[in-house]
Amino acid sequence: MAEPSARSTMAPARPASPAPRAPAPIKPAPAPRPTDRRGPERSGPRMSTLALIAWVALLVTISAVGARYYGLPMAARVRHPLHAWLRPSGYVGQTAGILSLAIFGFLWLYPLRKRYRWLSFTGAIAKWLNVHVLAALALPLLVAIHAAWHFGGVIGLGFWSMMVVWTSGIIGRYIYARIPRGRAGVELTIEEIAAERKALLEQIGAQTGLDPTTVEATLAPNTATPAGLGLWGTLRHMAADDLTRRGAIRRLRYLCERAGPGKRRADRTTVSRVLGLARREMALTQQARMLDATHDLFRYWHVAHRPVAIAALIAVLVHVGVVVALGATWFR
Repeated sequence: MAEPSARSTMAPARPASPAPRAPAPIKPAPAPRPTDRRGPERSGPRMSTLALIAWVALLVTISAVGARYYGLPMAARVRHPLHAWLRPSGYVGQTAGILSLAIFGFLWLYPLRKRYRWLSFTGAIAKWLNVHVLAALALPLLVAIHAAWHFGGVIGLGFWSMMVVWTSGIIGRYIYARIPRGRAGVELTIEEIAAERKALLEQIGAQTGLDPTTVEATLAPNTATPAGLGLWGTLRHMAADDLTRRGAIRRLRYLCERAGPGKRRADRTTVSRVLGLARREMALTQQARMLDATHDLFRYWHVAHRPVAIAALIAVLVHVGVVVALGATWFR
């Protein structure tokens, strides 16, 4: 047998290993965005807001069409061609009354949602509050159409008691909005407020090229919160804080749009986004400054709002009972 050749006995030559590559540069991790506990921003108005605007527009149209009828004395209304429609027991008036009663009853579902935890499957308390406020906003106008814009007797009792509840509800919503809360309606702690404020300032600085310290100084309130404001003093200071935010926003807009040396002027989209972040930062700052006073004010409001709401409910039920007993309904 012939011996194998030397080439066949030799191991195959290995290919030359490539030169080691230089390690790729490590990209820095993007800065974390501030946690906006209020939920994602919306580019346009909510559908509920649009529905409320359409509903109010309808009620205003009915009031405008019946303006001549509503302006007549009670004795002269019976000869008006729209009397069968616009009187309290008429087609439009009685329908408005039934809708008012339904909405007023729906408003009492919100306290039940807050009281019983097993109703959590119906939605978060914060969403319930928004629906509660939206449903109540147009209620006075609807009741006015039901009363044919004449507020006397039992109708007037129900209307004015409802107006007291409506006014106190608007004030309560204003106070509630001054307590920093998360997406689910849970109140934020001082540490969470400070962390979110810091993240907001850093993001504003990153988008505008401004130093976060300069941004904080620009948005800082002009005066400190005095102690012992009291009930009305706290409300006045809250309203004054809301007015001072406009001046701070104008100052920040000037800094963003001013083209400094070696810097490019910020575009309109960036400025709009930065101003939105700035409004959130100022809100958190002012809420933290007045947190204790706001809690005291909200506690007083709860004590006053509940008995007034119960009195309004009793007045409305008395009105409905009298109307049904007298048979002043168009559907019977």
